[in-house]
Amino acid sequence: MKTLELDLGERSYPIYIGSALLAQPELLTRHIKGTRVAIVTNETVAPLYLDQVTKIAAAYDPISIVLPDGEQYKSWEWLNRIFDRLLEERCDRQVTLIALGGGVIGDMTGFAAACYQRGVPFIQIPTTLLAQVDSSVGGKTGINHPLGKNMIGAFYQPECVIIDSDTLKSLPDEELSAGLAEVIKYGLIRDVEFLQWLETNMGKLLARDPEALTTAIFRSCQHKAEVVAADEREAGQRALLNLGHTFGHAIETGMGYGNWLHGEGVAAGMAMAADLSWRMGWIDREDVDRVQLVLAAARLPVRAPEAITVERFTELMSVDKKVMAGKLRLVLLHALGDAFISDNFDETKLRETLAACRGADVKTPDRSLA
Repeated sequence: MKTLELDLGERSYPIYIGSALLAQPELLTRHIKGTRVAIVTNETVAPLYLDQVTKIAAAYDPISIVLPDGEQYKSWEWLNRIFDRLLEERCDRQVTLIALGGGVIGDMTGFAAACYQRGVPFIQIPTTLLAQVDSSVGGKTGINHPLGKNMIGAFYQPECVIIDSDTLKSLPDEELSAGLAEVIKYGLIRDVEFLQWLETNMGKLLARDPEALTTAIFRSCQHKAEVVAADEREAGQRALLNLGHTFGHAIETGMGYGNWLHGEGVAAGMAMAADLSWRMGWIDREDVDRVQLVLAAARLPVRAPEAITVERFTELMSVDKKVMAGKLRLVLLHALGDAFISDNFDETKLRETLAACRGADVKTPDRSLA
C-alpha cells in the first residue's frame, strides 16, 4: 500500500492506494465519525462490494442506498433519494456517508454530505479508474443540470480516500479507457515524462497489469493532491485540471448524459484543445499528432460527434464554470506538459477547431493513428 497526504491544514486527509485494501477493515473504520454509516452505491457496484463494506461497518448500524447506474441519474431527483433515506432512517449528524462507486456516486454522495444537516463526514471508496485518479480526490462534489454539467455543487473534502486497485478487475473495458483519459491529462498539463511513460506502458495498462496500474494511479493522485493543496477552490492553477473538459462537457450535455462516458468526452476535448493550440501557433502539428496517438492507443475517441453543430457547440460551451464576465476561458497548451488558461484565443480559429474535429463513428478510435 502507498499513502499520499492531501495537505489542507486541519482538513488534510490520506489517500490509500493498493490492492486488497477492502480486506483491511481498519483503513475504513479509523475514519468513520459518529455512530451511523450510510453506504451510497449503485446497482452495478452493489452486488460486487456492498456486502464487504457493510460487514466492515457492522458496528455502525449501516444502511445502504442503492441508486441506478449512469450519468443521467446525477440529478436533483436522485440526490433527493439519498436525503429521503437518511431522513427515513432518522440519521442525525452522527452519520458518516460512504461513497462506494464511480465518479457519479462520489460526486453525489459528497454533495449530499455537504448539504445534509449542513454537513456530515463522508469517505470515498472509488471503484472506477476515472474516480480513483480524479473525481474522488480534491473535494469537488455536485450534480448535473439539463443546461450544464456539474453546475450545481460544493467544495467538500472527504475524511479519506481508499483506492483498492482490485476493484478495477470488474471494470468494463470502455470504462478503463475512460479513466485513462484523466491519467493522460496529467502528462499533458504538467508532466511530459509521465506522458512518455504512458506512451511506453499503455499496453500494460490496458491489460490491467497491477504494477503499471498502481504506478499510474499513484502518480495521477500525486499530481491532483499537489494542485488541490495549492488551489483548493479553483481560483488559479486547479483550473488546469480541466484540460479538454469544456469541450468534453459540451459533448456530454449535447449528446444527452450517459451517451458518452465522461472520459470519452474529455479525450475528444483534449484532442480539440491541442488542435486549437496548434492553430494559435503555440504547439507544433507533431504535438497534436502525439496527443491523438496516445489517446487512440488508450482506445479513446479523438473527434467529437458530427451531430453537434459548430453553433450548438459554441452555445453549450458558453454554459461553463470557466466563463468569467461573459468570456470563455479554455485550458490550452504552450507545450506538451505545459498547460495554461487563456481567454486570449482567436474565435475564428476556435470555430475552425470545432468544425475540423468532428467526425463519424467517433467513439471508435482511429486505428490509422496506432
